[in-house]
Amino acid sequence: MLLDHLTNSYLFKGMDKTELQTLAGLFHEVSMEEGSTVFIEQMPGESLYLIREGTIKISKMISEVDEKTLVLLGPEDAFGELAVLDGGPRSATARVAETANLLALGKSDFDQLCEANPRLGMKLMRNIVRLFCQRVRDNNDEYRQMLIWSMGRRSAKN
Repeated sequence: MLLDHLTNSYLFKGMDKTELQTLAGLFHEVSMEEGSTVFIEQMPGESLYLIREGTIKISKMISEVDEKTLVLLGPEDAFGELAVLDGGPRSATARVAETANLLALGKSDFDQLCEANPRLGMKLMRNIVRLFCQRVRDNNDEYRQMLIWSMGRRSAKN
């Protein structure tokens, strides 16, 4: 099954084998080489990704020339999750730090899941929201330090 070895991912918390099989039919595989860009900050969001193998670097542009790494993600980590919820622009950039095999879930597939199987759609949505909330909590201090770093760089340029 496509999701074998990924059942410990936060995305699938509390899901049974049947639910995982249903979800496996919605994800598609994407292989990317080291140095490739998965998506760029501010581009429209279309999919969330689950890392099967490899490492992804999530970063944020501080200025036109400065980019700050926020986190490195590895197997069983998900990223880009806001895209399936609101389809808005990406809040960060995702680049492949180590050749990666990803599983992607498009917004349209997520929307169809929610229509066809609301209970499973709600379970997945709760896990996505929990993942996002946990990241916000974990990164509050890092965001604060990034802003301080950014302000310091601006002051030094003036």
